[in-house]
Amino acid sequence: MADHPWTTEIIRDEGELRALLGFPKPIVASKMTDRLNPLTRQFIERSPMVCIATSDARGNCDVSPRGDPAGFVRILDDTTLLLPERPGNKIADTLRNILQNPHVGLLFLLPGIGDTFRVNGRATLTTDAELLEPSTVNGRRPELGILIDVDEAYPQCSKAFIRSAVWDPEHYQRRTDLPSSGEIMRVIRDGDFDAETYDRERAERYARGEGLY
Repeated sequence: MADHPWTTEIIRDEGELRALLGFPKPIVASKMTDRLNPLTRQFIERSPMVCIATSDARGNCDVSPRGDPAGFVRILDDTTLLLPERPGNKIADTLRNILQNPHVGLLFLLPGIGDTFRVNGRATLTTDAELLEPSTVNGRRPELGILIDVDEAYPQCSKAFIRSAVWDPEHYQRRTDLPSSGEIMRVIRDGDFDAETYDRERAERYARGEGLY
């Protein structure tokens, strides 16, 4: 591990890390399984949002949100999931990474619930129309899906959500208090960008449901 310009106090191996953190209790380690069961399936069946983490062959990482009506990630069996791919920006970081490195991590979120559910596994891209047909929304069948073979599946405790109060409406922020996508683009482009038109046209497209499916 390389030195860092901000500090010399760097942990360089797992021995140093364990000396600081200790080890998980047996009951914590025992929650990790290689398949779903009737209880853990419910976290996936009720989740409208999942974050998928991938990396390319060189280890460059990406994490991307995926959202749809609850249960959109289909459980094919206790060791196989299908994540439908909806229209995006066509940069395709997740998909390109999977082609180089099939290992993925999923974090399932449920609105108002602090506990999350994690799945680690191996991904395969599929264009199987019959397999993807049940993922049709608004009359549009996805052209592509991500099959995930489960290696690890386990619940994650709610400490992060308790600390952040992320589901507490009193802590919600107003979108207007933050820079818009157009304003950010204008800074990136050194002022050579029509932020107002970009933001207005995008809002209009979303209001029409254009490009969602």
